[in-house]
Amino acid sequence: MTDNSSEILSRMTEASLKKCLVRLSGVSAGTWELLGVSASRGTLENAVKLHDFKNPSAGVVYFGIGGFPLTTLMMMDPLDMECISKCFMGYSFPRGAATTQPEEVMLLELGNIILNAVINSALNALKKSGMPSVPAYLEGDALRLLEGLGASVDPKKNFHIITATLAMRSDKCEAKTEVVALIPEELTPQVP
Repeated sequence: MTDNSSEILSRMTEASLKKCLVRLSGVSAGTWELLGVSASRGTLENAVKLHDFKNPSAGVVYFGIGGFPLTTLMMMDPLDMECISKCFMGYSFPRGAATTQPEEVMLLELGNIILNAVINSALNALKKSGMPSVPAYLEGDALRLLEGLGASVDPKKNFHIITATLAMRSDKCEAKTEVVALIPEELTPQVP
């Protein structure tokens, strides 16, 4: 992968997410902002460790592209669930000890919106097309996430990792999430 490939993928991801977040801010209850986009290389483990794990548990919404080794993730702290739901829907779910089914459905819908923006920019840069799989949700510590994600992503494979940090605000609450695209290195030479 060339530095030019990294720059192109990062710029396309940034442009796509900025448009997505402007639209999301217009139709949801919160304000959404892109804090930054970066590119690196590494494995699935490197990508999962991009989350800060201040809380030992993280939630991940993820999906891939059918017949294509490209995966996107949105990682968040489950303790931010009230703020995330308030920013997205305008109200918070009562917070229990574990993530509830309505919270999971809300995260899947939010992840579907944001991750599609990332997938589309990557597919455009790679001059490919594909159909995203159905989003899935996984929660746990870093080891649990690696085990769960490892069922659909080769944990030993090296990827070009595009990472975007998003912030959301509503009233007095604020939360952040990491959005990650795992692009196999063998695909990136196709980026002009």
